[in-house]
Amino acid sequence: MKNVLICASLLGSMLTFAQEKDSTKTKNIDAVIINTYIKKDSDFSNKMSIKAIEDPQVFSSINKSVLENQAIFTVDDAYRNITGLQQMWSPTSRAGDGGSFIVLRGFPSNNSMRNGLVSPVTTTIDAVNIERLEVLKGPSGTLYGSNVASYGGLVNRITKRPFENFEGQVSFMGGSYNTYRAQADINTPLTKDKKLLFRINTAYTNQGTFQKTDAKNSYFAFTPSLTYNLNDKLQFNIEYEMFNTRAIGDQFFFYLNPGSLNGIDNMKDLEKAGLNYKESYIGDDLYTTARVNNIFGQVNYKINNNIKSSTNINTSSSYSDGFGPYFSASVDTNNNVSVSRFDQATRDSRKKYLQIQQNFNFDYSFGNGMRNRTVVGFDYLKTKDRSRFIYLANGATYTVPANGGDYSDFNGTTLGALYDNPENISHYDVDGDTNTYSGYISNVFTPISELNIVLGLRYENNDFLGGKVWVNDTPAYNQSAWSPKAGLVYQIIKDKFSVFGNYQNSFKSNGYYTTDLAGSIALSDPERANQFETGFKANLINGKINATVSYYNIKAKNMLFGTGQYTAAGNAVQTQTGEIQSKGIELEVNAYLIKGFSLIGGVSYNDTTDLSTGFRPSTAGSPWLANFNASYQFVDGSLKGFGFGIGGNYANANKIYNQVNPATTRFEIFTLPKYFVLNANAFYDAKKFRIGLKVDNFTNQHYWIGYTTGNPQKLINALGTITYKF
Repeated sequence: MKNVLICASLLGSMLTFAQEKDSTKTKNIDAVIINTYIKKDSDFSNKMSIKAIEDPQVFSSINKSVLENQAIFTVDDAYRNITGLQQMWSPTSRAGDGGSFIVLRGFPSNNSMRNGLVSPVTTTIDAVNIERLEVLKGPSGTLYGSNVASYGGLVNRITKRPFENFEGQVSFMGGSYNTYRAQADINTPLTKDKKLLFRINTAYTNQGTFQKTDAKNSYFAFTPSLTYNLNDKLQFNIEYEMFNTRAIGDQFFFYLNPGSLNGIDNMKDLEKAGLNYKESYIGDDLYTTARVNNIFGQVNYKINNNIKSSTNINTSSSYSDGFGPYFSASVDTNNNVSVSRFDQATRDSRKKYLQIQQNFNFDYSFGNGMRNRTVVGFDYLKTKDRSRFIYLANGATYTVPANGGDYSDFNGTTLGALYDNPENISHYDVDGDTNTYSGYISNVFTPISELNIVLGLRYENNDFLGGKVWVNDTPAYNQSAWSPKAGLVYQIIKDKFSVFGNYQNSFKSNGYYTTDLAGSIALSDPERANQFETGFKANLINGKINATVSYYNIKAKNMLFGTGQYTAAGNAVQTQTGEIQSKGIELEVNAYLIKGFSLIGGVSYNDTTDLSTGFRPSTAGSPWLANFNASYQFVDGSLKGFGFGIGGNYANANKIYNQVNPATTRFEIFTLPKYFVLNANAFYDAKKFRIGLKVDNFTNQHYWIGYTTGNPQKLINALGTITYKF
């Protein structure tokens, strides 16, 4: 907190000095703000350059300057600006599946793409190298495949690239829960002709948690990039991402249902009964060490004015080793709350991806205003999974009272000693390789300047080479699927107002499933999801207001559905009759309303139903979501460069348990309460320096997120920032 107070005092004392040094013109500041908050055109949603007003797919995007103004340095915190997105699970850093989970349009998703290629990050994703975040809404399997595209949408991290000028900035941050951070962004040409360009973004963060301020979690990001422009036709790009983490995982409560909680059916009442929101329930040194390494290579070649080629090679690997504590709560007949503590550790776990992708883009204009744009692509993806999870074989739970207990016995030394004896260990292994071969085409035809017709098709073949899951050998299989898409956009007022509709598809190979109590297995059909969506897009007042309103209907079928029966070996008996329907509406607005004043906001409603049970799935998140951020920056006068903002996120109750309890055969619900979290920030941006202050959750609200779990989130926290620019 001392660092925050220093930043706050400097913010006032340096205003006068900075005003004399900053000569930025008002109109230039206006342009920067508009591009920061409003511009939403994309080169990625259709793997070609297309304006938002003429794109039949709905997507949201957040610019790096928005993150800077709000003093956000992780992708998880950046999600607060995306309409219809709700975070469900913080990163656990486990190799393969350890990234944060979100919900989009009623379906779980995660951050699995970078620059249009598969690059999962299983740790906390540092935003130091983020140019822009794009969130594509709805099934996007046609252009991105089955391995990364959730039926609700996908997140694409667009990274910073080198440019021709020598420029850079260094920032220092400090704040609540022993948070200290240093970061740098340095760009320079390496040759006099400015053909070889280099940029490096790096950051180191050390912080505790609001429950354990002395945790000393550390996060290191190192992301250099290199561009070589051989001539005006040929360009080479190389990027490297390294994220190293040593941290204690956030607190996750599993198995929350009224049957084990003496009838308590919501988190607010469980807190009243004695579950302590601020207590960590663990001792020291339960760290996980995790590493993510991503390498991206690209060759762009302009064959002629109408044809371009892009060759991409991408590798992504994750590693983890360490503890994975998790918790459950129970309530006895006297309403005494107890907490049981468990651990599922990883040992030398690894998951790797290799992707090779070739795209050809064609762009022809002909006739009287007609235009045709096409992308044709080929993709190879190799996935290699070597995940190993271990846990105590004796089933020790370390149960303690929720208040007033000694929680220090559940620590790294104690558990490490137990794991040192092989007889104490049970394990769960995943060992298998998959080769995925794909080809796709997407075409945007413009018969008249106001009308775009989009058609696309993908063929994908998944070749699983066989492997092991837990103790079971999994046979090899080969399965293919087609994924079509279609869209129509008509600009009622050219470049200002359009009506659109789309059909989008995605799919997934689930492999083998157990069909009966005898343990028979069968290869499941590909799981499929189809979306129909319609709506309006507006780009008004010289681009100062950008708005989208849409209605969507998604139906997923051929999903594996448990019958409630288990084989003698403990395998769940399933059918492939599961179906989920998700429908809803979304309204998103980005606006520059008056000089200096900007607004990001939106509201969404989602109605998701598991058609097999008639219930809302426990992974669908809150039905109602809303977000806003209002920001004002002085663009002239004595306070030019000073800005401030306020933002917030609302979610109504989230049913994380919504089913018939197998133990009691009764229908039961457990909900996380609604929340409305408010954040505020202020900054001063001068030519050579920037200083800022933010306070998140300034009402100090208790709020929970969950992916069938309950995860308490940060209480009030403040952060001060000082940046030197050169």
